[in-house]
Amino acid sequence: MVPASEVAKLHNALPFWLSLSFVPILMIAATQGGWTLALLPVYGWVIVSILDAFAGLNLENADPDTPEPDLFWYRLVTLVWFPVEFCAVFGTIWYVSATDHLAWWEAILLFFGVGMISGTVGINYAHELMHQRSRLERWMGDLLMAMALYGHFRSEHLLVHHSWVGTPRDPVTARYNEGFHRFFPRVLRQCLVSSFRAEKAKLARKDLPWHHRSNPFWRYWALQGLFLALAFAIGGWAGLGLFAYQAFIAVWQLEMVNYIEHYGLTREHLGDGRYEHVQPRHSWNAAQKVSNWLLINLQRHSDHHYKPNRRFPLLQNHAEGEAPQLPYGYPAMTALSMVPPLYKRVMNPRVRAWRRHYYPEIEDWKPYNKGMLPQPKGA
Repeated sequence: MVPASEVAKLHNALPFWLSLSFVPILMIAATQGGWTLALLPVYGWVIVSILDAFAGLNLENADPDTPEPDLFWYRLVTLVWFPVEFCAVFGTIWYVSATDHLAWWEAILLFFGVGMISGTVGINYAHELMHQRSRLERWMGDLLMAMALYGHFRSEHLLVHHSWVGTPRDPVTARYNEGFHRFFPRVLRQCLVSSFRAEKAKLARKDLPWHHRSNPFWRYWALQGLFLALAFAIGGWAGLGLFAYQAFIAVWQLEMVNYIEHYGLTREHLGDGRYEHVQPRHSWNAAQKVSNWLLINLQRHSDHHYKPNRRFPLLQNHAEGEAPQLPYGYPAMTALSMVPPLYKRVMNPRVRAWRRHYYPEIEDWKPYNKGMLPQPKGA
């Protein structure tokens, strides 16, 4: 018999397996077409937000010193996701190529949903995996990011974002009053440059050239090329196009989340290009229960930046006195970000209140708003 303690651990972890519910919905949309193609976006954005409203907030915290073996059932969902997503993406490419019951526009709508899965779940799980010490987990993270054709995200996230969040040197810290439609193209350009520059500088400190075989960009490009070749082998040019399209949607999802996680929040500039240490107050926190299940506690982002090596079940919720709070969970907030005037109406007063609360001594916020603060030498 399975020990009662192990059953209890599985029971506690099961809500975080909610991401697997996307798979049967994808199968229904692929086989039925028509109105069912709306099921994935409606489920991801609308249904989860409604469930958040009814389920309320989760303010409880796990013991951060919980031993690693007790987290097995939590970790397992992140490890099994790559084969699940691989089958979902390439299986759907094969299905669309081998059958003719979907019109071209239905295929595009279907792969919008596939991209939602790759972005909402795949990239989110890759984010969890890339922070771990295990080589297997880091490789799983690289494979998931390669399926979104965004492998350099690991370098950008670990070497740039975590070091420089809330400063002008971090591309993915959205500036105050910056709309998402201006933020997105800026980030696509700047993140690629900043991530490559960070890896190049890391190699230079070892007296190695950027093209040395240890540069992870070679792995990113090789994995992305492999997946592009596989998509072409399965579905020809149409398969290649659909794969690239779902990758774009996945990246769009990722950057919507990046946009809301730090919108308008800045670290105090201490002079000479130095900034205060990262604190929970430098990320927006969200305690909505169901969306935290779906996103494996990504919304406890304040604690993630405060303690980046904590596994997702151990991330702590920070109350309003410690970290700024989003009014809704990520699904609702990302949807709201698509309408910049509404998003600013909701969020700008909160940013100003955050400034008054944490930095009453700062009177001139213009340099922070425009990202014009001095940067360290060599930035």
